[in-house]
Amino acid sequence: SENPYAGLVGRLRAAWLSGKTRPLEYRVAQLEALGRFLGEKQQDILEATALDMRKPPFEAEFSEVLLCKNELNEALNNLSQWVKDEQADKNLATQLDSAFIRKDPYGVVLIIGAWNYPIYILLAPLIGAIAAGNCVILKPSEVTKNSENLVVEALPRYLDNDCFAVVTAGVEETTRLLENKFDYIFFTGSPRVGRMVMMAAAKHLTPVTLELGGKNPCYVSDSCDVQNVARRVAWGRFFNAGQTCIAPDYVLCSVEMRDKLVPALREAITEFYGSEPRNSPDFARIVGDKQFQRVRALLSSGRVAIGGQTDERERYIAPTVLVDVQPSDPAMQEEIFGPILLIITVASMDEAIDFINSRERPLVVYAFSSNSKVVNQVLERTSSGGFCGNDTLMHVTLTSLPFGGIGSSGLGMYHGRFTFDTFTHHRGCLQRGAGLEPINTLRYPPYGAHKMGLVRTATTVKRRGDCALL
Repeated sequence: SENPYAGLVGRLRAAWLSGKTRPLEYRVAQLEALGRFLGEKQQDILEATALDMRKPPFEAEFSEVLLCKNELNEALNNLSQWVKDEQADKNLATQLDSAFIRKDPYGVVLIIGAWNYPIYILLAPLIGAIAAGNCVILKPSEVTKNSENLVVEALPRYLDNDCFAVVTAGVEETTRLLENKFDYIFFTGSPRVGRMVMMAAAKHLTPVTLELGGKNPCYVSDSCDVQNVARRVAWGRFFNAGQTCIAPDYVLCSVEMRDKLVPALREAITEFYGSEPRNSPDFARIVGDKQFQRVRALLSSGRVAIGGQTDERERYIAPTVLVDVQPSDPAMQEEIFGPILLIITVASMDEAIDFINSRERPLVVYAFSSNSKVVNQVLERTSSGGFCGNDTLMHVTLTSLPFGGIGSSGLGMYHGRFTFDTFTHHRGCLQRGAGLEPINTLRYPPYGAHKMGLVRTATTVKRRGDCALL
């Protein structure tokens, strides 16, 4: 049977082949239109995310609007530089020629969004894909219905519909969508679905970026300002009700530090959300019933030290801290993705590092200490997508840092210049003069030792510091 998306993909492919998206002026105009969408629809974005998951307006404006505008301005400020040919070094044989890297768009790309930050996770990759000169099909998450509706209804009024399309799709439809040949696929979501996307992409040899998740460890050393650490960790964990791929997932600390940290966390939670967080306008809800059931089931791990209350009707789970958690507990087998912080005790920093290294590589490693040597040890002796010392989440606010996973937390990277590079084919180009054929005869048969010597001289890359005795 004909694929339901074949016509759409074919239409975009035709627009791509016409060369429409290639001129710099066109890309800038589309990016500016996207800027108008963010400006004019800001209130609608806040309302949609509030309806979807009671996202507090402050958190929505910061994470969905402001971060998008930063990406947009970064691209608009620098695009004329990014798109330029990059001159490349030459050897003796090519001194008179032109060697350069051409920044080519891939073509027709697919971007699959996620529900936890339904606007930002869709638009941040889109900004780089437009900047790089691609045609794009956007697939917002079907879980956050109001945000999906907003994107489907409003975004096409701002962008050129020949080159940019939004499709709504659940699991079955997305499976059919992925049967089509794309030139690049950018996916954000779970490792389980990421594997399926990569398998579908493999059929067409389509390159992918996979932004996945994992359990982000947070090492807290004995030498630190406990109040500061508690507030920074609580903010990172309970922002968006913990539905953040880079949230600290579990704390590793000594027994002594745990006994100081738990009261400090209790204090921070009260300071942020009041004595009854359920009534706070600043604490979000779990996105859906299925997700609520999954997160609530994790409360059986360890022992509840703070919080633990739930209300199924409004999908509320209180800011919770679990202690006495064992590595074998259910909560340690999957990403929490909810407002639950686990505390696991270790005897030393070395044991914490061994614990981190014995598990799949996370999207981010956090380390807190007033001793910079400790923070640097954790950085040097672990592997993760990103790293943040003495704070949480803030590394993601810099467009200058690449963002992405490693191993089971994903592959590829984006943000700022890195998004442009992700959606760009770096094409190595050499343009030679048409004449001067006698020089080329050196490399043609019949070969000989004399010719080899000349070819070696003309093409060798020398090790710096090698002294050549002429």
